[in-house]
Amino acid sequence: MLDQLNGAAHHFCAAGFNFAVVTQAPVERAQAFADQRGWRNLDMLSAVGTTFKQDFNALFEDGQLAPMTHVFQKTPDGIRHFWSSEMIYAESDPGQDPRQQGTIEPLWNMMDLMPEGRPDFDEQVEYAGQDVANES
Repeated sequence: MLDQLNGAAHHFCAAGFNFAVVTQAPVERAQAFADQRGWRNLDMLSAVGTTFKQDFNALFEDGQLAPMTHVFQKTPDGIRHFWSSEMIYAESDPGQDPRQQGTIEPLWNMMDLMPEGRPDFDEQVEYAGQDVANES
């Protein structure tokens, strides 16, 4: 998903919004991964040493990270939590894919437009024979 949002992030920021990725890894490790992937438009932040992931339901009971999107709003009274993609905790309808991030993930939106609909496909960090960071 971040591969896809990298291209949109600078437009989003130019429109006056902020966009950041909060990782559980140390910021140096997260930035090295971002550099390897060619993510030049994503601000990488680290939640190491904080309770951010727990506070915002981005950590499953077994310790695995939950893919979550959060929207925060800056007001004269401070920063408040506005919205989260908490559908990850809801049961999927029979025969349906999980839908917590679907509305902001261009890959799946494009596949939904195809005559056959979404294929049986699993996104991967890398695909055999492809150098993802150097693709245009």
